[in-house]
Parts: sequence; C-alpha cells; structure tokens
Amino acid sequence: MNTPVEPLADALPLVALVADDEEAPREQLIAALGKAWPALRIETAVNGVDAWDRYLEIEPDLCLLDIRMPGLSGIEVARRIGGRTPVVFVSAFGDHALAAFDAGAVDYVLKPVEAGRLAQALERLRLRLGDRSAGPAPEAAAGSDGAAGGAEFGGDASAGAVQTLLERLAAEMRRPAPLAVLQAAVGREVRLIRIDEVIYFESDARYTRVVTADGDALIRTPLKELLAQLDEREFWQVHRSVIVNHRHIASAVRVDEGHMHLTLRGRTERLPVSRHFQALFKGQ
Repeated sequence: MNTPVEPLADALPLVALVADDEEAPREQLIAALGKAWPALRIETAVNGVDAWDRYLEIEPDLCLLDIRMPGLSGIEVARRIGGRTPVVFVSAFGDHALAAFDAGAVDYVLKPVEAGRLAQALERLRLRLGDRSAGPAPEAAAGSDGAAGGAEFGGDASAGAVQTLLERLAAEMRRPAPLAVLQAAVGREVRLIRIDEVIYFESDARYTRVVTADGDALIRTPLKELLAQLDEREFWQVHRSVIVNHRHIASAVRVDEGHMHLTLRGRTERLPVSRHFQALFKGQ
C-alpha cells in the first residue's frame, strides 16, 4: 500500500525556478509543486535562454529544468550554474540522456510528473537546503519504489562527476556553429562586424551595445539571446549585462569581499563582475 504524500513544510520560504518551453507540462509541474511544497515560491522561464537569465536575476534556491529547450538546453543551463544551486531535470526523455543519471549525480523526474516521485526529489532537496553543510540524505541513492534516483546537483564531492556528465550530454545536444558576423546599425550605415573583433557586449535598454576597437554599435538582439549564439570558450559572461572577449581582459581586481571588476587591454573601462562569475578569476 502506498503511503500518502504529505506536503513539505518550510521554516523559511525558498525560491524555485521552473523552466519548460511547453506550457501544459510547465503548468502541470507548477501545480504539483504547489501541492507538494505549498510554501515554495515559484518563478518560471519559457526556454533555456530565459532560464539562465532568470537564474542570474533571482538566484533561486533550486531549479527544475526541462532538458530539451530552445536556445540553451536544460543541460547547458545546469552546466552554467556549475553546482552552485541544486538542479532536478524534468523530462519526457527517459532513454539516452536520463540513463546516464544512474551514476547518481543528478536527480530527475520523468514527465508526466508523478506526485510520489516528485515528492522524493523535493525531500532530498529540502534536506540539502535545510543544512547546506550536510551530505545527501541516506535515501537519495534509490527511490523507495526501487527506481534509480541520485544525489541532487549540489556542491559536494560529486561535483566533478556531475560536470563531466553535463559536458558530455551538452556535447550530444550541441547547438549550431557559433555566430561569426554581426550586422549592426551605425547611423545610416549597416556595419558588418566580425565576432573576433568584438571586445565586449553590454545590455543597453532594448538593445545590445557592441564594443570594438573601431567604436560602438547597437544591435536589436537582446544580450540573453546573443549569449546562446556565442562560443563560450571565447566570450565569457561576467555579469547579467556584460559578455567579454576573454582575450581582451587584462586583469580582475577585487574591490572588496563582494565586488570585482575587470580591466581591459589598452582601454579605460572597468567592467563589473557579479558574484556568480567571480570564480572565473580565483587565481592560483
């Protein structure tokens, strides 16, 4: 006989980010979360690009991500999160990708979401978030129904294995070749800008400012959408509103415990580095 699922209670309200490009599954998951964890505050994203931007904006306590989404896949979003926040994948694909989770590194819930399985994943997350210094709960290795489970995606000793898994899965879901040329309006002229000439990109109201050695230009593509078209090995996001060509970075300067900025080769600008990205410049 199945034991009734009791709603989870919280001492402090937590924030969950739910990302799915399909409305019906997204609403079903939100409804299931509302029943299983009433105190949870739920924020939503409608695709992978939006999910990453929302993550940087609200810094949620946990994320529930669909795997196959436009722009950035859930795998790519989780890889960018890099273990800073627990992630559960919620996906209809239980064969090639989710089979890899048997290693116990990342938790997952199959669509359509079943209340008992979701409750298992949430209980592991609740215990983890209740004491961030504690390891995974003992039952995290397998579900009570015998289904493969897995420790939540957190910053524990399994982080290296998680990152390796995410890199491999992201490679399997590789996007088209990165953008090579931009078209930008400069006065009455449409200027073609090679991507390797760009020093940095910066959000500017409804536009994105493109900065090169020859001057600035504006494009209508929002920064969060542009991010999915760039080669992340060359262009590093250092702030929600700034992406920089790493070849032009001269130094990273820590101003105080919570603030850092970048200096650029041959330029006077100081680009802000948000807390999430400061680990890129941890030094030796």
